[in-house]
Amino acid sequence: MILPKGTRVVLACTLKSIGGQSANPEKEAFKKEGAVGTILSSPREETHRYKIGFIDGIEVMAKRGQIVVLKHFQNVDFGENLDAIEKYDLFNKVVLECVVGSRAYGLDHANSDTDLRGIYQAPADLHWSLMKVPPQLEKKESDECYWELEKFLTLALKANPNVLEVLYTPLVNHASGVGQIILEKRELFLSKLVYQTFNRYVLSQFKKLTHRIERGDEIRWKHAMHLIRLLLSGITILKEGFVPVRVEEHHKALCEIRDGERPWPDIDAWRKSLHVEMDLAFEKTTLPDRPDYAAIDALLIAARRDLVVGKPS
Repeated sequence: MILPKGTRVVLACTLKSIGGQSANPEKEAFKKEGAVGTILSSPREETHRYKIGFIDGIEVMAKRGQIVVLKHFQNVDFGENLDAIEKYDLFNKVVLECVVGSRAYGLDHANSDTDLRGIYQAPADLHWSLMKVPPQLEKKESDECYWELEKFLTLALKANPNVLEVLYTPLVNHASGVGQIILEKRELFLSKLVYQTFNRYVLSQFKKLTHRIERGDEIRWKHAMHLIRLLLSGITILKEGFVPVRVEEHHKALCEIRDGERPWPDIDAWRKSLHVEMDLAFEKTTLPDRPDYAAIDALLIAARRDLVVGKPS
């Protein structure tokens, strides 16, 4: 992104002034690393230079890599939390680890990855430290992702489909402390918000898929399959009050979509009928309007208090 005129910046290196002269004609003028100036003009392309002006009238030309936005420079930076991850050994603070994705749904094949998701609990010291608590830990090479406890609870309260599936997958590798408590209280997260979250996401994604097809792009069959699966899941949540992860009843039909064996008009027609079914389920559901915020907040407070007093997780 090209920085606009007027942005306050800090020099990341020493630069010679335009023309190379100071107010004293016999002395070359420089602006040292750390000097604060203002962008006087911005380039049209990222590879070109900015003109930077300083309070003493000196001006320099600087590449993007030679300047830092002042407000970013002033922020405490611990290298994208790498120090925190290593210092506090956060990958060993995982309190819930589950298998999700195709293997949990029963839609896997020989080449399917094993997707691991869960929760980690940051120690009390890290919450008090200038280091920021990483909202999630990732190991992309092994398809692992663990949300920080508060982040996970917040997403679950918003009926995030991926997070709710973590609570109901039958494939649990590890659960301890607050992770086990969350599994035992998972019904507290379910509410009518499921209707808005699931419906809205599927509608927006099918709209994008339709535009791709109209442009003549390749159909993303696997994505279409998971959107249908989400609608089926949302209907069951509203009707029966739990998140279905396994897809035994619809296994054959979903695999046909994944493998491109169903015509697109048939898939879209099924999707529309499922929206109607979800509307009816929403009208009759006994789920509360909102999840139990107070109970979940009390759970979070108790978990953090236990860290302070030294109760093992």
